[in-house]
Amino acid sequence: MMRIENDWQIKIIQLLSVVGIVIAYFLYLYHEGSLIGVCTPSSWDDCGQVSGPGAPYASVGPIPVALIGMIGYIAIFGLTWLRDWLPLLDEYVPELMLGMTGLAFLFSLWLTVLEIFVIHAVCRYCVISATIVTVMFVLSISYLRSVNHSADA
Repeated sequence: MMRIENDWQIKIIQLLSVVGIVIAYFLYLYHEGSLIGVCTPSSWDDCGQVSGPGAPYASVGPIPVALIGMIGYIAIFGLTWLRDWLPLLDEYVPELMLGMTGLAFLFSLWLTVLEIFVIHAVCRYCVISATIVTVMFVLSISYLRSVNHSADA
């Protein structure tokens, strides 16, 4: 497959994944109790209820949600980085990226629904992360469309 010259979507996804890694690591440290009071509780904005050390929905089984997010962001970054080093991988990047960001989007959507309808509180950092994932998913769709369009031309 020929790499399209204008792969700006992948470059933005790579940048956003770095921001996501930092946010997820921050939330992981908060969840583990290594950071205190990352936000002051208010009526809807309460990071402690959502992702704090004792929050009931801050883990999937024994695995903290923030750790799952960090691994996901690292995997997305890894895919954007490895495509430059493994020509075989480059052919499948549009579909792999759409699949990875699509799973991340569904996971973030599920967590956001939990925040709003079950926990009745949101974490501002989780909202930022969900926004990043949504933008990455939209960029993945755009990238796949541009690759398919250039292949048809």
